Amino acid sequence: MALVPENLKWSLPVPSVQELAIQGLDKVPPRYVREDVDKIVVASTSDPALRVPLIDMNKLVYPDSQEKEVQKLHSACKEWGVFQMIHHGVSDESLTNMREQVQGFFDLPFQEKKSWAQKPGNIEGYGQAFVTSEDQKLEWNDMIFLRALPVESRDLTFWPEKPRDFRKALNAYSEDMRRVAVSLMRFIAMGLGLEGQQYSDNYKEGMCDVRVNCYPPCPEPERVMGANPHGDICGITLLLECGDMPGLQVLKDGHWVVVEPIYGAMVVNLGYISCRSKYLNYQIPNEIYLIMQIMSNGIYKAPDHRAMVNKFKQRLSIVTFCYPNSSVDIGPAVELINSEHPPLYKTLTEAEYFHSYFPTFVSH
Repeated sequence: MALVPENLKWSLPVPSVQELAIQGLDKVPPRYVREDVDKIVVASTSDPALRVPLIDMNKLVYPDSQEKEVQKLHSACKEWGVFQMIHHGVSDESLTNMREQVQGFFDLPFQEKKSWAQKPGNIEGYGQAFVTSEDQKLEWNDMIFLRALPVESRDLTFWPEKPRDFRKALNAYSEDMRRVAVSLMRFIAMGLGLEGQQYSDNYKEGMCDVRVNCYPPCPEPERVMGANPHGDICGITLLLECGDMPGLQVLKDGHWVVVEPIYGAMVVNLGYISCRSKYLNYQIPNEIYLIMQIMSNGIYKAPDHRAMVNKFKQRLSIVTFCYPNSSVDIGPAVELINSEHPPLYKTLTEAEYFHSYFPTFVSH
């Protein structure tokens, strides 16, 4: 089971994978070789039961179809913790513009991209995430991580000024993603039988971080990981593919399931965080809990997911991590608590949640 990295505040500098790929290597460097890669993969088209659910936001909104689609959403959150969503309300123009700016950034010469590189003691910027020792295995990706919302959390020294419209596009895109999270949270809560508006409002002033990933072609894709199996440390994650190259896989019933890109769709998954057992009302060591899992009192859970790479094609993805308002206490919804279903988790403030569950997390 994936654990939260021991330090989320910084990452050691490592070589650019893009630059390695440009060299036309026949073999990957030893530090990227993973002999423990689990090769059990079920293609999404091989078994209808192992296809990531597809949710239509239009059907969630319209009264005639809402009840049925909310139940479908509830099942997706309960059984998978991940789904693809269409008709999410973000314009094609916004999505296309963001994709183009991301492509333009990773097309820049390496020396230009380094202008926005990570700095010691900071996870933001261009580089790789969570490299905490000189001998740990590396992932086959380059990334840029940026705090997008609220606006006052931004450090523009890490926001690329090239391509010219990158900052403008990211500003608009992050606002779009927060609106999606707000709308979606209403229906997720409705699936639990809760008052949807209240839980939707919790995300209106929430934090959004954006991570853009570049997975270059790899000469030995079966021996590396684009991203190790992991879970996300937020409430809701929204992923946008920049092309049609599959790479994302989710763990379902012991199988790695390929998430086939659907043009214009977003992949949504519920995030989880590492929790110390002293914050439970009962003792389960080394367990993992998520914001949605706590709110749903254990009804919703999230799967591990990972990214694989291709021998011939590059893959780009844009990932937005959405959190509830910092003023919102994180605990089981009171409507779900009764004599037959006691609270499984204690209610915590946002500060207690982040700093007590894993005290090295970057301050919000």
